[in-house]
Amino acid sequence: MPTYFVTGTDTDAGKTLVSSALLALARRRGLSTLGLKPVASGSTDTREGLRNADALALQAQSTPDTDYELINPFAFEPAIAPHLAARRANMSLRLDDLEDHTRPMLALERDFTLIEGAGGWRVPLNNHEDLAGLAVRLELPVILVVGLELGCINHARLTAEAITGDGLTLAGWVGNSLDGGFAHDASADDNRLLDDNLTTLARCIHAPCLGMIPRLATQNPAAMAEQAADWLELPDAD
Repeated sequence: MPTYFVTGTDTDAGKTLVSSALLALARRRGLSTLGLKPVASGSTDTREGLRNADALALQAQSTPDTDYELINPFAFEPAIAPHLAARRANMSLRLDDLEDHTRPMLALERDFTLIEGAGGWRVPLNNHEDLAGLAVRLELPVILVVGLELGCINHARLTAEAITGDGLTLAGWVGNSLDGGFAHDASADDNRLLDDNLTTLARCIHAPCLGMIPRLATQNPAAMAEQAADWLELPDAD
């Protein structure tokens, strides 16, 4: 069962969009899917409890249907770093607890599973552990989402180096357009600059490019996932 950990160059790089789109693409191919968000900040208090928009987007692309609590066991209301959000809730986040929850989920044996991180690769869980440790413990290949904006080359190179430095395989990367070109109304100069950035990223990141997502007109999460899927390819399970 191919399982990947999805991280980003920064907060709001587009991890959820890419994860949802890859899951949507897998569903198109008749595969069973599962998207997990072990830790999520920035959740809304509902009748059912705290609900996070990113986790809900992953739940919508998980087939067969999966209960929310299984997808997102640790949800916090403030949109701040997970370890700070947990502290405000008088809770602690530990890798042992995340691993205890996640390993049984992987035993569900879906055809294609993604575990989405929070923030960037080195986001802390507590004073001694970070969320990247979950990918390390589970020995998962990693998909890197690069938010295409000023500074992304440096962020992407540092993140790729950190992933491989932790002994994991970088299975591929995806460019997600946040600023400037790769849109219908972008100027020629914007698009040339974007092309130059992409060429540099392809040279510096020693992993396959799984696609480039343009700025999308819709804001509906399910529609965005379907549109973005048209620009992506699934990573090679080998």
